[in-house]
Amino acid sequence: MPAAIITSDRASVDLDACYNPSTGVLDRRIFTDRLVYEEELKRIFGRGWNFICHDSQIPDPGNFFVSFIGEDEVIAVRDRTDKVNVLLNSCPHRGNTVCRAELGTTKSFMCSYHGWNFDLDGSLVAVPNEEAFYKGGLDKKDWGLESAAKVESYKGFYFATLDPDAPSLLDYLGWVGKLGIDMMLVDGPIRFLDGVHKNRLKCNWKFAVDNLYDWYHVKVSHGTAFKVGLVTEEAMAPNDQMVILGEYGHGIGGPGLTVERQAEFDQRQTTGEGESQWYDLQASHRTDPATREMLGPIGHRSFGHPNIFPNLWVTHTRQMCLRIPRGPFETEIWWFNYLPVNLPAAQSKQSIFTHNHVFGPAGFLEQDDGENWSHSTRGARGTQSKNRPLNISMGLGQDAVSTDPSGQSGIETVVNEHGQRWTYQCWKEWMQADSWQDLMNNHSTPPQGSV
Repeated sequence: MPAAIITSDRASVDLDACYNPSTGVLDRRIFTDRLVYEEELKRIFGRGWNFICHDSQIPDPGNFFVSFIGEDEVIAVRDRTDKVNVLLNSCPHRGNTVCRAELGTTKSFMCSYHGWNFDLDGSLVAVPNEEAFYKGGLDKKDWGLESAAKVESYKGFYFATLDPDAPSLLDYLGWVGKLGIDMMLVDGPIRFLDGVHKNRLKCNWKFAVDNLYDWYHVKVSHGTAFKVGLVTEEAMAPNDQMVILGEYGHGIGGPGLTVERQAEFDQRQTTGEGESQWYDLQASHRTDPATREMLGPIGHRSFGHPNIFPNLWVTHTRQMCLRIPRGPFETEIWWFNYLPVNLPAAQSKQSIFTHNHVFGPAGFLEQDDGENWSHSTRGARGTQSKNRPLNISMGLGQDAVSTDPSGQSGIETVVNEHGQRWTYQCWKEWMQADSWQDLMNNHSTPPQGSV
């Protein structure tokens, strides 16, 4: 039977009642209950495919990068056979980390506690004074570093899962997850810029995730960015919106072009006549027929924010962001910055400026957002306020899904909360499932018709 109720010493949360998709009413205790959080680590992060790194971060044998799956620290390392391994950064002798650097190149990993030494595939290869102290009683093949159950990549982006029963990465991503990654590649192959921007916020990780679908807050929260000219209100808060929903909680939400506006853009590109529009810069990256074919007839008209469930945000600024949980009340934000391999120097300089000043620790927009998420988390902790549910009903029952003959589908509308509702509906299904088989058998498929 599904795990319908999670109970802690302090409170119980009825997972079936915590979110009602027919009303958009959400129990805010899911943001603060400690046992709910611990179950998220097991049922969501421990099962799902988690983004680890890009191919260009570890191009050569011995290159490594340290990341997290939930609260489990892992090392992504390319071994001598060119295989990428994802290893638990915890020595099986006393649990010490075997790698303290965030990235680099090595021939092996040695635990600084007692000197156990591990090869790039995680196997234990040397133990100090093994014969004298263990006297033949230690079988090294049984005491290597634990590996992720599966490691796979899509177009150079590596993901790992701790659950051996998880489906393949491609089946997990589906067309929506793959589309989100493809949007990073509209200008061709990319390379990683050294240095992940990291900071911590006093918020629950789910607030940081569902915000990427939120285009209702833009004019209110980011008014200062408009005033100083960092971004334009027209480009940041257009009325034309498109939401794309995928299996297992993946989604894309934000600005999109109607078929008519796309035709107008194409006409202006051909004739050079007509006034420029807010979407011209982004749309111009997708004029190549091969790019449009890669993104699909609906996908190439979407300029929204993809989220690959649970916590990977893909942005239109050529960045990826992980929202890494650090307890119910804290989230660590990691920004991965990329540039197209053949981008001209002037455009590269502008992209790097955007990486530093739009999102991330010094970004205008995320400083605004972080304040909101932190205060929303604080409001969910109050004795009285935590019992007051949240309302995410905007657009509920007022829109419809359009499906293209290609199989792609989207909701073309105005500002809405379809993405948020889909996130929490899928979150509930992940939390209720007892296994991957249970989740595959009982998860919701993306809606059709009225939404």
